[in-house]
Amino acid sequence: MSSEPKESFYYPEPEKKPEERVFVPPRKNSPDSKTILKHIGLFILTFISVSFVSTILVGLPSETAFLGFIPTSEEGFLRGVLFATLLLAFLTFHEFGHYFAAVYHKVEVSLPYYIPIPLGIGTLGAVIRIKEQIHETKKLFDIGVAGPIAGFVVSIMLLFIGFFTLPEVEFLNQFTDHNYVVDHFNQTGAFPEDPIIKEGHMVIFFGDTPLYNFLSSLFDAAPPLWEIQHYPFLLAGWFGLFFTALNLMPVGQLDGGHILYSLIGYKKHKIVARLFFSGITLLAGIEAIPLLHDYLFSRNWDNNFGVLSWLIWTGVLFLVMQKAFYREQYWVASMLPASLIGSAFYLYIIRGNSDPESSLIWIFWTVFITFIVKVEHPPVLIEKPLTPARKVIGWLSMLIFVLCISLNPLSFKTFGP
Repeated sequence: MSSEPKESFYYPEPEKKPEERVFVPPRKNSPDSKTILKHIGLFILTFISVSFVSTILVGLPSETAFLGFIPTSEEGFLRGVLFATLLLAFLTFHEFGHYFAAVYHKVEVSLPYYIPIPLGIGTLGAVIRIKEQIHETKKLFDIGVAGPIAGFVVSIMLLFIGFFTLPEVEFLNQFTDHNYVVDHFNQTGAFPEDPIIKEGHMVIFFGDTPLYNFLSSLFDAAPPLWEIQHYPFLLAGWFGLFFTALNLMPVGQLDGGHILYSLIGYKKHKIVARLFFSGITLLAGIEAIPLLHDYLFSRNWDNNFGVLSWLIWTGVLFLVMQKAFYREQYWVASMLPASLIGSAFYLYIIRGNSDPESSLIWIFWTVFITFIVKVEHPPVLIEKPLTPARKVIGWLSMLIFVLCISLNPLSFKTFGP
């Protein structure tokens, strides 16, 4: 027996009036395909940039240029690729530490922006952009601390791999003018304290950091810091430690600023941040005075850097502190002479007449902090004490800063004319 199917009818819902419609905001942290491709493209460009540019630093010398313009062999270029892989591994873990912490706390955040630049080591690093204001210290702390901790772990891993896989010292014979290093090590069991380089050559001195020095002391064949550019794992690990320390500086919108603000609150952080910034200007003065003297007096060191050099730097520093301290004259009047006296003490008493060529990193960071990240951390709406576990992690991160920082991270010395 068959039956006819019942006829069905569809009654569409009546269209809602505009005032009855509910706005559904887009989901946070759900980037579309175009955005993902953009960030992948920046990563690829940065990887290529670091691979090519760093080859000049870590590559092997060659009489012919690889690919027609890189002054190294094919093997040397592969060493640049290795270094790029290691450095970007550090940067990626650091930035995604921030990213996943923000996602966990439902704070809108961008994917990491990798920044390629065909200078130095091929990149200015990577950043993420927080797209909304963070109103709780707990969230601020978690997002701020996650990146440095993740990057620090990767840096330690790279250093241990590098130290445990150190090649025989004869490996350095692949590079120019290293016979004396090999002979000295074979005779004494240690590397020479200072390099011996032919006239006209330049040596890069990577700065001492307490943690790197401790780790290297555990390995008899650990190279000196003026040789680590020949060891990609050690070089990437050193940069990882130092970049971690820079991010952990306890000022403004840097990771360390977020962390210390969450630990001690707005008022105390304001004082610590201003004192710390004044210390950075002291280091900047140590770089700026010889630079000005070199420009004005053509390396005539007998006239003690020249009064004019000091007057120029004093004027610049006054304007910088006016900006950084929001024209609070008590702070300017206190920190300006303290910074100048500290720079003078180092230049005249500690360093004396020596003439090393240092980088200008602290001049850059003085300007960068003053105009970009600022000295003080903006107030957070909800300030609550952190949990005991977070406090321990926060103070450990401040200890990591002390162990990883170098007061003179990069210096260059040219031998001969």
